[in-house]
Amino acid sequence: MMNQNYQDFMENFKKETEKNFQRLDRLSKLIHQMPEPQVGLTPKEVIWTKNKARLLHFIPVKEKLHPVPILMIYALINRAYILDLAPGNSMVEYLLDQGFDVYMLDWGTAGPEDKNNNLDNYVLDYVPRAIKKVLQFSKAKELTLTSYCMGGTLAALYMGVNPKAPVRNMVFLASPIDFEKAGLYTNWLNEKNFNIDKMVDVMGNIPAEAIDFGNKLLKPVTNFYSAYTSLWDRIWDQEFVDNWRVLNKWVNDGTPFPGEAFRQWVKEFYQRNKLVKGELLLRGKKVDLKNIKCPVLNLTGKTDHIVPENQSIALGKCIRSKVYEHVSVPSGHVSLVIGKHAKKITWPKISSWLIAN
Repeated sequence: MMNQNYQDFMENFKKETEKNFQRLDRLSKLIHQMPEPQVGLTPKEVIWTKNKARLLHFIPVKEKLHPVPILMIYALINRAYILDLAPGNSMVEYLLDQGFDVYMLDWGTAGPEDKNNNLDNYVLDYVPRAIKKVLQFSKAKELTLTSYCMGGTLAALYMGVNPKAPVRNMVFLASPIDFEKAGLYTNWLNEKNFNIDKMVDVMGNIPAEAIDFGNKLLKPVTNFYSAYTSLWDRIWDQEFVDNWRVLNKWVNDGTPFPGEAFRQWVKEFYQRNKLVKGELLLRGKKVDLKNIKCPVLNLTGKTDHIVPENQSIALGKCIRSKVYEHVSVPSGHVSLVIGKHAKKITWPKISSWLIAN
């Protein structure tokens, strides 16, 4: 009996060893032989530029378009193509298929010469000109502002100083508003613990790797271990591998955070929470969220650890919109905009809500 158990053990050991060698060979080919995955493939044209920023117009696929164009605003970090990740996994592609005219403000990659750019520059110079260009190009009188992550904060700042902006409605996706409810970041970036002035004075722009490392530390086991064991376990699932590779490319394709904008972001938002307190000024202009009176759709991820739900839900208490809807999606920060939950809930909800409002 003991001998049989030993034989069974050795046979299983042999099979598992062979499988692991096959996995290792497959992984090696993925890393060294397969071409880098292609992202952001939806056809588009550049219709305006300012410094590093580009205003993209995605080529419509329908003859008859909804009359109100959509302008997407993304964060100053990472790459905006997360909203157009890959065919079949692209919010942009979906909205085009629904007959929307879609534009995107892509901030580009900040260089050393951009270290003095602050949020005032981006909100008061870039966003208004991009909006003006979209309206001129589309011949529309108003547009939809759709924003993800920090892009939602930037959109809120713009509206907070422009009560008469030509904005029909707004869609927020995992957008930080109340920075006292920012989870671990509230503690990590506390004034007593984090010397933001010294960091910016020494580094200038904040490297993408520093931002990425901070985000990953929020869930270290998942980000540093589980993500790779999942790839190992499902190495023969081609669909999973393809999705993993394009998402991994985006995660590791960050952009530097302009130094003065980062100083302002940490000091005035995370450390002093000036936005919801009504104390934030941009070039002397008060940012008042009560100026947001247009219809608002606010989507959040139930398990979002980058921007916890409570941080985004606070928006509803700060604005004066008569039409306001909050939707909690069973997703994380990134899976709110790509993947199965995005396809089943986020994208269809945005489309139906915009048509109704």
